[in-house]
Amino acid sequence: MYIEHSLDQCIKCNICTSSCPVCAVTDLFPGPKYVAPQAGRFRQDKQPTPDHSVDYCSGCRVCNMVCPTGVKIAEINARARAILVEQWKTPLRHRIRNNVIARVELLGKFAQPIAPVSNYIMSLRIARLIGDKALGIARYAPFPPFTKKKFTSWFSNHSADRQLHRDNIHSPDRPKVVYFHGCSTQYYEPQVGRAAVHVLEANGFDVIVPPQNCCGLPLLSNGEFKAARCYHSSNVKSLIRFARQEIPIVGTSTSCTLTLKEEAPDLLDMHDDDTEIVARRTFDLNEFLVYLLNKQRLNLDFQRVPLRVSYHIPCQYRAHRLGKPGLELLQMIPELTLLESHAPCCGIAGTYGYKREKYSIALQVGTELFNFIERSKPSVVLCESETCRWQITHVTKFPSIHPVELFAYAYGFEPEGILKSILLQGNPTIGGNHRI
Repeated sequence: MYIEHSLDQCIKCNICTSSCPVCAVTDLFPGPKYVAPQAGRFRQDKQPTPDHSVDYCSGCRVCNMVCPTGVKIAEINARARAILVEQWKTPLRHRIRNNVIARVELLGKFAQPIAPVSNYIMSLRIARLIGDKALGIARYAPFPPFTKKKFTSWFSNHSADRQLHRDNIHSPDRPKVVYFHGCSTQYYEPQVGRAAVHVLEANGFDVIVPPQNCCGLPLLSNGEFKAARCYHSSNVKSLIRFARQEIPIVGTSTSCTLTLKEEAPDLLDMHDDDTEIVARRTFDLNEFLVYLLNKQRLNLDFQRVPLRVSYHIPCQYRAHRLGKPGLELLQMIPELTLLESHAPCCGIAGTYGYKREKYSIALQVGTELFNFIERSKPSVVLCESETCRWQITHVTKFPSIHPVELFAYAYGFEPEGILKSILLQGNPTIGGNHRI
């Protein structure tokens, strides 16, 4: 119950409200102080049903990061939203909508095997209009296309090939690392997972990809705590045997790793031994690479990459409280021109910006970031969050990739997708070892 009790630490300084990117653009959300600690005191004894304005909190955690006394503001709001869901106080249409967009893994399992058909349907204006009118799924929100081949399918073949050509690849002396790929890599962006595997192998690791499911964050964000508990319990059960062997669990989706580390255990009060051990052994990829750097174990053989890039650190990444490990690593790549964004949020906040009533709010929240990117005119935008990347490209039309794709290229691996197109456009003779 520490989350609820933390509201007593609120000193009513209003720093959270003045920093909140949502209440700055809409009156529908009165501000973190009023909806979380202040309203929370009434909810405890007098008003069991939360005010519906809590649903306009995007969960970006900016309030948590600026609070001088450590009030768990975003978590208080998340639990209040869960009460709304539990008491069936949200409109039925919105509840159906939220269940559809929050069950990313289920959607991927059905839609990815028929990717050409799924992608065609999602591209139809009439289909998007029906989703908007019937369920309240914003018709213009950036839905990425499903991949034709899942990441795990590629990894199975890759692992078999490595075993065939290098019998010592699974040597007991070779350090091991578990890769938590997340739903976006599995069903939408397998190139992110391929790049992560290449980077980890370039640093001497044997990569393991155990069975796993959605981290559960979309469900937590939409108040579906019961379903999220099932997802998180399943992941803990799959990962615990590696965590107990002190094998690092590394992820490329910063929201997934935050959920494994902190969000799910805290919101769901899951503080059993297994959950805590998995949380302690989970690392964001950049965090893990900086750890190797500090131990003088990071492969520093980066080739030059003369590109102009903008880099945005997403909200969920700042919530890790790690500083800027991605920036530290990117600065080590020769000839890379790096422009750092200081904007607080892109606005999409996971599933938040996919809801019709919040779509325009999300766009307004991200205005500072979008203006920065348009002024910067980069070759590509770098960001660790998948939904942030989709939002950035949707609004600015500038291509966006995960930094790990650039790291993989800097290690000499074949560029893919967007990065390959950018490099080929600027360097039509690119080939061989892919140096430019």
